[in-house]
Amino acid sequence: MQNQEGGCLCRAVRYVLKDEPQATVICHCTHCQKQSGSAFSVNLLTPESGFDLHGETSFFVDHGDSGLPSYRHFCPKCGSPIFTKAENMPGIAIVKAGTLDSVEAIKPQLEIYTDHAAAWFAPVAEARFAQTPPAS
Repeated sequence: MQNQEGGCLCRAVRYVLKDEPQATVICHCTHCQKQSGSAFSVNLLTPESGFDLHGETSFFVDHGDSGLPSYRHFCPKCGSPIFTKAENMPGIAIVKAGTLDSVEAIKPQLEIYTDHAAAWFAPVAEARFAQTPPAS
């Protein structure tokens, strides 16, 4: 999946993923639910050095289980969530998979915060993590 492109709904923010994501993760935490406006968020964990961003983003400072800040970047024009930088994951850009131009190559490898998963959501085969991961 190298050199995948993506961006926001209005196309004011665009990016290129130059490297293969290290993981594709479905997150069911309540913060991802709120930010995505959905029951979960699909995230690509990719090296920050291979995430080439074009356009301006705004960000919201969030705090998760670790207590450390996460910077949730979004397009200030259309509101699309684009990526997150988490203090407890240095060097990693957490890119919202739904912002890719094509999601055909995406296959979730892990589900986290499944204790917050909607009862109607069927687990992804071989990806379910049974409990909330420990704080870093």
